[in-house]
Amino acid sequence: MNDGKRDLSTSQTSAVGKMPPNGNPLVSHKFGADPYALVYHDRVYIYNTNDVFEYDEDGNVKENTYGNINKLSVISTGDLMNWTDHGVINVAGPQGAATWATQSWAPAAAHKVINGKDKFFLYFANNASHIGVLTSDSPIGPWEDPIKRPLISRATPGVAGVTWLFDPAVFIDDNGRAYIYFGGGIPDGQYEMPNTARVMELGEDMISVVGEAVPIPAPFMFEDAGINKYNGKYYFSYCSNFYSGQRPEGSPEAGVIAYMISDHPMGSWTYQDTILKNPAYFFNVGGNNHHAMFSFKDKWYIAYHAQTLAKALGEPKGYRSTHLNRVFFNEDGTIQEVQADMKGAAMIKNFNPYAVVQAETFAWSAGIEVTPVGTKNDGTVNLAVTNIENGNWTAAAAVDFGDGASEFSAVVSSERHGGTIELHLDRQDGAVIGILNVPATGGRWLTASTNVSGAAGVHDLYFVYKGEPNQPLFRIDSWQFSR
Repeated sequence: MNDGKRDLSTSQTSAVGKMPPNGNPLVSHKFGADPYALVYHDRVYIYNTNDVFEYDEDGNVKENTYGNINKLSVISTGDLMNWTDHGVINVAGPQGAATWATQSWAPAAAHKVINGKDKFFLYFANNASHIGVLTSDSPIGPWEDPIKRPLISRATPGVAGVTWLFDPAVFIDDNGRAYIYFGGGIPDGQYEMPNTARVMELGEDMISVVGEAVPIPAPFMFEDAGINKYNGKYYFSYCSNFYSGQRPEGSPEAGVIAYMISDHPMGSWTYQDTILKNPAYFFNVGGNNHHAMFSFKDKWYIAYHAQTLAKALGEPKGYRSTHLNRVFFNEDGTIQEVQADMKGAAMIKNFNPYAVVQAETFAWSAGIEVTPVGTKNDGTVNLAVTNIENGNWTAAAAVDFGDGASEFSAVVSSERHGGTIELHLDRQDGAVIGILNVPATGGRWLTASTNVSGAAGVHDLYFVYKGEPNQPLFRIDSWQFSR
């Protein structure tokens, strides 16, 4: 992560934050907060607030102020263990898609077919003052601002009394009608019933609102709207506030994800219980709580953030990372409390090494970065694994070689220094099935190949990078095995 001062990458060969074989946090080469999930074409896309380290005048990491965040990030997976980094989305500021906005926090994403075409919508908070919307023909962009102004502002009917105009969630019902949920904050010490959550209908175009925002009476509401439908019932979920006084019996504890149920997407709502305790309960590092529930391949999951990576780096100062765990419903429609852990959600299918794989797809890593290296024909940024030094590595989980592979190739580039890519099975120091020599290319991209042997069955695959110590070695754009 390039933030001008300190990177998450290191030259050490030990993983930091996400340790094999764990699935949490989802990635460890960068942060990602306030997750929101979109399922499309057998993949899960997770959109995040783009947390990066902030520094004081002496160069020390300081508490996250969130005030400089004007980008969102997106990662995706087809198996829930190997994640592809799609980079950042330039949302706010002079170089962003929404030049009227200054920040971009807590995204929500939706997909809808309009006039026979797939359209994607990315909603975001401009600090706590507005909610904006971007559109694209793809879940990874490029994105544009279709209305050149906030979708929801202080002038929107029904938002009076909402302290924080942020944290959107979006839901498209079976009949095609869409709704946006948002809000938060505590006015005038009204901890028990802040009355700052709202729901509002979206127009058919998904970039306009209809009518007036309606209050959601969420007990001890703080922030973080969530919305789902299960067996014909609507589930509104949220993060409770941190009021330290006495709470009535049956109320949510401080900083937990709680939920309500309704027969209609706009209410009325009945409070139920807690879904997820505060991260401090599971990981011994607290902070705010934020979540998104979703269904994928007939199973339910919850994405949430915690400061586990920041803690592992010795800087638990408000920098969050996204995690994933299963959600289970009881027969009566209530939700079992989630047991968050570092193990995470189970991988749901093996990984195919015979298709072209973007190198920025991996389960675990140590020492590398993912940075832009160009622009693709569709206007999206081309990313690669970069800033590789001797001993760094990446690894893909449960790679299915079948009866066996005979060749490995990669699209690589280097400047003065080349190096080698050692292919190891199951561990960083596991059996070597091949070694790819990466020549010095003078910055040009080329395809390098090598024979492999012993690559059969299902194995974790480690790419261990070797070369001259303390020097940047090469970059990797993509890789592929052949039979």
